Amino acid sequence: MTLKSLRRHGIIGKILSKRMGMKTAMKDEVHDFYNGCAEVGRLERRLGKIEFYRTTEILRQYIKETSVIYDVGGGIGMYAKWLAEQGHDVHLLELAENQVEYAKKNMMEKATFQAETADARKLPRTDNSADVVLLMGPLYHLQEREERMVALAEAYRVLKPGGLLIAAGISKYSSATWALSTYTDTNTLFEEDGYFNMLREEIETGCHNRPKGYEWVVAKAYFHTAEAMEQEIREGGFQVENSHAVEGCIWFTPNLMENWENPQAREKLLKILHMTELDKELMGMSPHFLTVAKKIS
Repeated sequence: MTLKSLRRHGIIGKILSKRMGMKTAMKDEVHDFYNGCAEVGRLERRLGKIEFYRTTEILRQYIKETSVIYDVGGGIGMYAKWLAEQGHDVHLLELAENQVEYAKKNMMEKATFQAETADARKLPRTDNSADVVLLMGPLYHLQEREERMVALAEAYRVLKPGGLLIAAGISKYSSATWALSTYTDTNTLFEEDGYFNMLREEIETGCHNRPKGYEWVVAKAYFHTAEAMEQEIREGGFQVENSHAVEGCIWFTPNLMENWENPQAREKLLKILHMTELDKELMGMSPHFLTVAKKIS
C-alpha cells in the first residue's frame, strides 16, 4: 500500500491513534535496548569507527549549506554533535529518554543542539520546517511495513519542498556475513542453532528477532535490501537520489582495525570502498547503507 493510499483510507491516523494512545507503546524491546544507552561508545570503537567516519563522509557530500536538521532516532547524539559543530541547527529527536539525557550532559561541549524524546511516527515539529531529516535507525526498527510508511509520512510532512531525507538501512544479509566473516578470529556463530535460525528468518522475511542468550545483538528490527528500501521511500512520495554502502565490502578485511589506523592502508581501503559504494551487486555485503532522497513537492 502506497503512502497516498494510507492517507486516503485514513490508515496513518488509525495507526497513530493505536500506537500513540497507549502509554506502553514506546516501552518495548527497542526502547529498552537503547534506553540502556547501548549507543554509548559504539561509534568510537572497532567497526563503529568506520561506520561513523563513512556516515559523516556521506552526509558531508549531500549537506553542503547551513541547514535545519532533524536527527530522528539519533541515539546519544554523535551525529547531532558533529553536525552542530559544522554550524547546522540540529534537533535530536530520540525515542529513549536516557539517551536524550546523555546527549544533553555529554555531547554539547563545542556546539549545542536541541534534544528531546520523540517517536519517528509522530514528530513534534511543524510542517515544512526542516531542510534535512535523518532517519538513521527508525526505518530498521519498525518491523511492520505500515509503520515504516507512517515514519516516512512524518519525515515528508516536516521537510521543506526540496528537502533531503537520509535514511539508514541494515542489510538483510548482515547477520550471515558477520557469522562468516574474518572480523573475529574465533567466529563460530554460524554453527549455533539460535543464531543460525535468526539469520535464516532475516534472509527469508527481513524480520530480525534476536533469540534468548544473544542480548548483545541489536533489538528487534527489519533488515532491508537497498532496492526494497528505495521502493518504500519512493512510495512515501520521495525521489530517490542514491544508496551508498557505509562499511561496504572492506569491513571483513583481516586485521581491519590495524589497517584502518595505518594511513597508507586506510587510503587504499577507502579507494576500494569509494569505487564500489554505489554498486547494488555489492550493497548487501555492507552491514549498513544510506539511502538519500528528496521531497519533490
